[in-house]
Amino acid sequence: MAVFMVIVVVVVFLLCLCSALLRWNELKYMKKGLPPGTMGWPIFGETTEFLKQGPNFMINQRARYGSFFKSHILGCPTIVSMDPEVNKYILMNESKGLVPGYPQSMLDILGKCNIAAVHGSTHKYMRGALLSQISPTMIKDQLLPKIDHFMRNFVIDWDNKVINIQDKTKQMALLSSLKQIAGADSSSFSEAFVPEFFNLVLGTLSLPIDLPGTNYRRGFQARKIIVSMLKRLIEDRRASEISYKDMLGCLMNEEDNRYKLSDEEIIDQIITILYSGYETVSTTSMMAIKYLHDHPRILEELRNEHIAIREKKRPEDPLEWDDIKSMRFTRAVIYETSRLATIVNGVLRKTTQDMELSGFLIPKGWRIYVYTREINYDPYLYPDPLQFNPWRWLNKSLDSQGHLFIFGGGTRQCPGKELGIAEISTFLHYFVTRYRWEEVGGDKLMKFPRVEAPNGLHHPQNF
Repeated sequence: MAVFMVIVVVVVFLLCLCSALLRWNELKYMKKGLPPGTMGWPIFGETTEFLKQGPNFMINQRARYGSFFKSHILGCPTIVSMDPEVNKYILMNESKGLVPGYPQSMLDILGKCNIAAVHGSTHKYMRGALLSQISPTMIKDQLLPKIDHFMRNFVIDWDNKVINIQDKTKQMALLSSLKQIAGADSSSFSEAFVPEFFNLVLGTLSLPIDLPGTNYRRGFQARKIIVSMLKRLIEDRRASEISYKDMLGCLMNEEDNRYKLSDEEIIDQIITILYSGYETVSTTSMMAIKYLHDHPRILEELRNEHIAIREKKRPEDPLEWDDIKSMRFTRAVIYETSRLATIVNGVLRKTTQDMELSGFLIPKGWRIYVYTREINYDPYLYPDPLQFNPWRWLNKSLDSQGHLFIFGGGTRQCPGKELGIAEISTFLHYFVTRYRWEEVGGDKLMKFPRVEAPNGLHHPQNF
């Protein structure tokens, strides 16, 4: 009986302590004029619920508090906006005190000079430096030949095998980017680079708690190793008299490049290119193959487009820029995949001053999560929104409508959009013209915080 009473007392004490902590955290962030919402636990906030429940967490909070509510996620007091008009205003008004507000874990791991972290004139300069490397002219003359050569050799010898398409598309996206950045040199360090990069990616969406075993610690340590590798590569190139025609070579070329970057800025640019391209290209490619498998009529339409291009060429001829631009249906498949799978759920901004939004006070230094996921399933914008229908994107007006956020929004449209589309299009070209495939089992898909297949997506291949 005494043991039972001790257990009861302990349970009651813990419940009271939890209630007191929750109440204390609410009082800490209580300020007149704030939107409704809850702040969760001290330090952790509602991060666990946000990452585990994902869209359901957002939908439940909106049902309770409306489309503009407060929370505490990824270590930051945060306002979540699910209102399309407010989101559009936030994304278009960086100059009015709404600057990039990515969580500390992402800033620490991607670097303080990455394009997503800076704003104002610095952002303009860094964006210009990045665009100079991935402009349509650069894609046409420098990058597409490398992409074509890589994809042609990567998508080979898969027939009559069971492969994990998730692993393959991750490898494809990262190794293709490394080839574009460092050319032949990438082969010498890619084996050591890849596992460190995967740790870096995991650390970017984590609480910034620097303890052994945490994703943040692993991601931050991976960054240190990657920075060391890139520094060594830059030093080796400076000691060499060889002229390099890859991205790194152009960034290092102070004579012909109007954008003069320090080594730290060059390294952060490279990490940013790798990170942003890896997430979008790998996941979109994986989900495109999934959706094409599930919709044979769409696969047939896509395959016919690519066969028509291939029939005009000799077997050894590469894809050219005009071929990529002619792939109208492929582009539509990529757009529809990005919309339906929701590769990007939203973007973060931070207030540089107290301001009023949607009738509420937003304190200086708070994050605003522009949550765009639900817009992708708005039946007013996309009739029958849960249906995979690439034909909807052949209507040009949809591509230009004001609520299209699948490639970013406002002044921060994804600078690598056309490069990413070129990579995915080239991958799909060689995949669908070489293989027919079937899915093995009903592999589970997770759609938040990243689109993933925890057990992989396995496809036996045959020509």
